[in-house]
Amino acid sequence: MALLAQTPPMGFNTWNTFGPNIDEKMVMEMADVIVEKGYKDAGYKYVVIDDCWSLRERDEDGELVPDPAKFPHGMKYVGDYIHSKGLKFGMYSCAGIRTCAGFPSSFDHEFQDARTFASWGVDFLKYDFCYFPSFANCQHRYLQMAQALRASGRDILFSACNWGAQEPWNWMRSVGAHMYRSTGDIFDNFNSTAGIAKSQMDKFNANAPGCFNDMDMLTVGMNGIGNVGSGTEANSYNEYEFEFAYWCFCASPLMMGADLRKVDDKYRELLQNPGLIALNQDKEARPPYLVRNENGWTLWVRHLADGEFAIGVFNFADGDRWAEVTFAELGVPVNSGVKLDITDVITGEKVGLKKDDMFFPVRAHSCKIFRAKFVPEKRRRAAK
Repeated sequence: MALLAQTPPMGFNTWNTFGPNIDEKMVMEMADVIVEKGYKDAGYKYVVIDDCWSLRERDEDGELVPDPAKFPHGMKYVGDYIHSKGLKFGMYSCAGIRTCAGFPSSFDHEFQDARTFASWGVDFLKYDFCYFPSFANCQHRYLQMAQALRASGRDILFSACNWGAQEPWNWMRSVGAHMYRSTGDIFDNFNSTAGIAKSQMDKFNANAPGCFNDMDMLTVGMNGIGNVGSGTEANSYNEYEFEFAYWCFCASPLMMGADLRKVDDKYRELLQNPGLIALNQDKEARPPYLVRNENGWTLWVRHLADGEFAIGVFNFADGDRWAEVTFAELGVPVNSGVKLDITDVITGEKVGLKKDDMFFPVRAHSCKIFRAKFVPEKRRRAAK
């Protein structure tokens, strides 16, 4: 089986905006937009249908049945259309007796459902954790679905979503997940974004090629509209930039949740920012390292491929501040014999050669991210 998540998966999921209001027309239009508006070229490839796609009961053979009012041509038809666009097809089920919205789930039907998904051309399965029986073993059931997907005859990326039950960062990689949610649901406001970001600071240890910590679907560009929206413009541009940059810096999967047919150009450009996506998709896929966490702001370092590293400063506080970053705390002391060639990841601007430290402003609910390359210093010859 191919390594299905060499780097964090990227795509779109229906839940954040549409919730239960899904149908094949919308899903196919979203696939069109992903191609036509440059998202596919930027790296997004999965189109994932979340909860509420089936009838309320299985058929007489125990099979899941797509809701004919929402998906009149069936799921293989939708999958074939998505594949015709050069994209990947994703669907949803749950480890419990029922899905979170009360539809049939995959408990005790793991192998049957995996074969069904494979026959429809599914490439990605989001696997939730609602209505999970108290007598059942959480870890074993995620292992069981991982085995079912591998036995299905098709490569299907396993997106596990158990909200942090039994510390999944310690075992989801081992049981076969390619990405795993260890947070509650995100909502389209900065308090939600910040809460999730803070909750995961010490939980990236399992991040590496093959399995990634999923901090939930992105809300960038929703502007308060949709299933997890607030009805008003919930985030400023800086706050959406903070969210996208944090997800990218931490190598979290990038699953867009806004209605891509209506996203403002400024948010489309943010979601396609080449510097941030390159950081997210760095081939070494190392987790970030928290250097400092004080007074509402955090300083991070992250090793990258080709001997480079990234520096991230995230200001969670409600006020602007000046950030002082001493290179010694990043592992590069003043007597190292090297300078750092610094580039602003978000803007692409060349900052230039720096030694010893950097001092710069960071707005409230905002961030700064830099890439650093080592440049040997020219040594002065000792006087004779």
